[in-house]
Amino acid sequence: MAKKITMQKIADHLGVSKFVVSKSLSGKEGVNETTRERVIQAASQLGYFTQKNAYVQGIKRTPSQPNSDRNKQSVLVLMPNIRSQTQDSLYWGKIVDGIALALDSEGLGMVIVSEHRADNFINILNPSGILGLVGVGQISTSLLLEVHRIGLPMVLIDHEDPLIPSDTVFANNVDSMTRLTNHLMGIGHTLIHFIGNIRYSRSFRDRWIGFRSALEENELKSPLEDDSMLFLEGMDDGTFKEDFKSWVAKRKKDQSLPTAILCANDFIALTVSDALREDGIQVPEDISVTGFDNIEDASRGIPPLTTVHVPKEAMGRAAVEKLLARIQNSTAPLEKILITADIVHRDSVVEPKR
Repeated sequence: MAKKITMQKIADHLGVSKFVVSKSLSGKEGVNETTRERVIQAASQLGYFTQKNAYVQGIKRTPSQPNSDRNKQSVLVLMPNIRSQTQDSLYWGKIVDGIALALDSEGLGMVIVSEHRADNFINILNPSGILGLVGVGQISTSLLLEVHRIGLPMVLIDHEDPLIPSDTVFANNVDSMTRLTNHLMGIGHTLIHFIGNIRYSRSFRDRWIGFRSALEENELKSPLEDDSMLFLEGMDDGTFKEDFKSWVAKRKKDQSLPTAILCANDFIALTVSDALREDGIQVPEDISVTGFDNIEDASRGIPPLTTVHVPKEAMGRAAVEKLLARIQNSTAPLEKILITADIVHRDSVVEPKR
């Protein structure tokens, strides 16, 4: 008979404390993202998640709960792209915090899985011990098909799949980016550009749509769909910087530099600001720069970054609430929940030079 894989065994395998393992698997604060990822990967490799009730956090059973539900006390949190989302960990980590807090308030546990292959995912999943699934970020259609085939209720955060219908939770990306673009135009900017791969995610695409809509409503020329800055590669690790610099050099030569650049997220905006400074272009004196998400690094930028605050924990809580409602009423119409996001004004935006 195979030995039970405990948190202590995972801790011994990695050379960390059991406390660190517990924090990592529960999604709670106090562990950095690199360590959290190592713990999740080790737990998966050792077979921790294949065990019945692999991780149950703070179960609170009430007399009204039927006995048949006693093995269904956890929610699976699927983050298959955690490795490529390291730069945005301050974004995704806050969402997971919101999920954990909402589950804890309901007396439910959480199992975090970073498996990205559908053929391995079914070996990790124990449907009899899972109430439902919350997906965070980009998830492949093959993985979602597996969840759909099993019949687990699911809610996706910051992602949707055209082939797999589900409840979803997003920040109101279109409206927020429209308001941010209108603000820039309101202080005099007319040469404005959007930076980010609009094929990367639905959120990036929606932010581009909001930007373009604001320009069209004000009868300003919209950048062409085939603009290279709309299809950037290397956004996760900053390797797009050289492509951006080449684009800036060409714009300099053509005397067509924008007076403001709106970026698809804060990490892109911070990288863009660094690249401009390296080329002798001052932010915001020469070009204003904005981000989106309001990760903690945004306030520490040089200069501090004007951005859009996405209420990340609220998105996590909303997903849990929707999942529990879906479990209670599986035939209700699917919903796309939009969470309002507000502009945060900092020092990276000024009126354009006249």
